[in-house]
Amino acid sequence: MAEQSRPRAPPAGSTWAGGHAVPGAGPQGPPRSRAAAPGPLWSRRCRYLRTGRACCQMVQALLAVLILVCASVSCGPPGGYTGLPDLGGIYYYQYGGAYSGFSGADGEKARELDQRFYLLKLPVARAAMAAGGCLLAGSCVLLSVGVLRLPRRFPAWLLLECALDVVVAMGMVPALYYYFHFLLEVYNSSVCKEREQLYQSKGYQGFRCSLHAAEVAVGLWGCVAAMAYLLSAGLAARAYTAVRTLKQKPVQLE
Repeated sequence: MAEQSRPRAPPAGSTWAGGHAVPGAGPQGPPRSRAAAPGPLWSRRCRYLRTGRACCQMVQALLAVLILVCASVSCGPPGGYTGLPDLGGIYYYQYGGAYSGFSGADGEKARELDQRFYLLKLPVARAAMAAGGCLLAGSCVLLSVGVLRLPRRFPAWLLLECALDVVVAMGMVPALYYYFHFLLEVYNSSVCKEREQLYQSKGYQGFRCSLHAAEVAVGLWGCVAAMAYLLSAGLAARAYTAVRTLKQKPVQLE
């Protein structure tokens, strides 16, 4: 009888009637909930993508792609003049007999001028494409560093990021100046003038020695990118102040 009156110990993982867990009991819940532990870690890393700095860096990457594309369009194809037999009947009827006025020596002259004009513009276009590629790579690196939460462990990185943003924003001004300066030199060259006169003599008006829409777009996207880098520098300085304040709080409480 005495053995029957003894209270039975609850099984492992169970709770008392009051809802309190038994000390030493095993973890509660299905095993799948414990196996999904990396989820919160990944969500904390992706939380950076919703910050202002991450948005600025993504905008910088997009602007770098636009600069790269517009600079490549501005360079144009290297083939030069193409005669009507090489284009076929579809091109002839679609563009109203384009290049049909050139034949013999005029066609060879147009091909030569196109190739020389292309070689004149090639260094400027390559420099613009290289600048766009460097901006794209730098934005992707900064975005990856933020996702990996490196600035929280090393706050000095935020000062370096702020300095880099300021240098890029300030360097964008002389870069755009020299870009348009060399382009205008190309358009004011004798090759471009002779090419324009040759095409105008046959009634073609799309070969003027002036800036194209893609080249103007490079300057526009460059100005927007400079403002985005300045904004990113301010956000990086603000983030550095916030991180330093959080790290100094335990010292102040002591």
